[in-house]
Amino acid sequence: MHFPMIIYKSSNSAYGGLLPDFPGCYPMGDTLDMLLAAVQDAVETWMEGEDPALFPLPSLLESVQSSPEAQGRVLLLVDVDTAFLEKVTERVNITVPRYALAAIDKMAKIRGLSRSAYMVRSSLTSQF
Repeated sequence: MHFPMIIYKSSNSAYGGLLPDFPGCYPMGDTLDMLLAAVQDAVETWMEGEDPALFPLPSLLESVQSSPEAQGRVLLLVDVDTAFLEKVTERVNITVPRYALAAIDKMAKIRGLSRSAYMVRSSLTSQF
């Protein structure tokens, strides 16, 4: 899905983006490429804990172009992959060392979860 983004840049700053359809969502990057790469993560963070049904539809480019925030600035359409909103389960095949699988099964049993549920929860709650 393509969303309009207003680009900000001053001589002594990184690139900043304003996504009018996501209030308070401001991706940043030291280069324009880094800014564009930060958009997906910024939107996913903005949506964290929200109901996927609340995901906004893109504004018309013309309406954003005429906004005061866009005056004198570059306006781009950025692609946001909405697959992260899908709650449909998908079957996957993974390869795991036998000792690791035994440890996973042990921890899943202790927590009263299936192997799959334990692996998903562990992955989504781990801090790197």
